[in-house]
Amino acid sequence: MTESSSPFSDSHAGQAFLIDPPGGASGPGVLLLHSWWGLNDWTRDFARRLAGEGYTVLVPDLLDGENPADADEAEQTLASVSPDDLSGLVMSSAHTLRAASADANAPIAVIGLSMGGSMALWLSARLPHDVAAVVVFYSGQSIDFDEATATFMGHYAEDDHMVSEEDRVVTEAFIRLGENETDFHLYPGTKHWFFEAGDTYNNEAAELAWERTRDFLATHLSG
Repeated sequence: MTESSSPFSDSHAGQAFLIDPPGGASGPGVLLLHSWWGLNDWTRDFARRLAGEGYTVLVPDLLDGENPADADEAEQTLASVSPDDLSGLVMSSAHTLRAASADANAPIAVIGLSMGGSMALWLSARLPHDVAAVVVFYSGQSIDFDEATATFMGHYAEDDHMVSEEDRVVTEAFIRLGENETDFHLYPGTKHWFFEAGDTYNNEAAELAWERTRDFLATHLSG
């Protein structure tokens, strides 16, 4: 695999982690948007796992190098980030990834975790012709998806203090109102961040979510 960590060259500068599939040739593009724990070792390992499936993966650093130690610090860090800068970075990342993927004219997939998932859902509506598939983990978004053309998969925790059952239902309803296909899953006995390394990690649920995600990308992201 070919890995690099470098700044963007456009007006929304920031660090990013870019990795190609084994062999070094570019594959279909997957944009990975991390949770409020930042661009950490777990996120890089997840990007490598995706690259192992044949994708070129870009992970923009949405928190400018910060890796919060706890929820309070993470909340404060996120509050210090300009929403305009964050949205600009996500959009520029999508354009950068398309240029780096095997086919610069082909749409990409976006995977988002928690806050990154909300941004992934937003991006699908903001750049409808750039995004073919979206996978979100414990994320919600109440926006107009009428222009979106993606297919959506969602992974949700049964006991989630940040994304309620109502949030999940409303998110899926808004997506379906845009006449988009959804495949949402609820994982019994899990809590927020069950897919990521940490106190609430649930191996059984995480592996099932990974298998579903892998199959979903293989089906909906052309290569």
